[in-house]
Amino acid sequence: MNGYTHKIQYYETDKMGITHHSNYIRWMEEARIDFLSQIGWDYARLENEGIISPVLNVTCDYKKTTTFSDTVTISVDVQEFKGVKLQLVYEMKNEDGQVVCVGTSSHAFLNAEGRPIRMKQEQPKLYETLSMLAED
Repeated sequence: MNGYTHKIQYYETDKMGITHHSNYIRWMEEARIDFLSQIGWDYARLENEGIISPVLNVTCDYKKTTTFSDTVTISVDVQEFKGVKLQLVYEMKNEDGQVVCVGTSSHAFLNAEGRPIRMKQEQPKLYETLSMLAED
């Protein structure tokens, strides 16, 4: 799986010239959308299948600062998937390969009425894809 690359914009920095902490969570979302697309389950497909996937939890552990015009590469991996909740882990590295941030996000899978989907029965292809990625 290819990592997602983000070039830090000036507006993402604070008065000290350092990337504001809230942006890392946005980048996690950008990387997650890219990751889902890479595995064949982009948001258009999820929505066409009637799947809503809200965020349940986000963590972010900041390791090093980044600044305007730095490039951050974000890898996304399935940390855990047992059919109900998906846990992803993100590792962000700067151009030198140093880890600048590690994060996680948890997601549920709901139908259009907001009820949990029984993934194995109702979405077997997505269930199989995420299960295989969780095993790696």
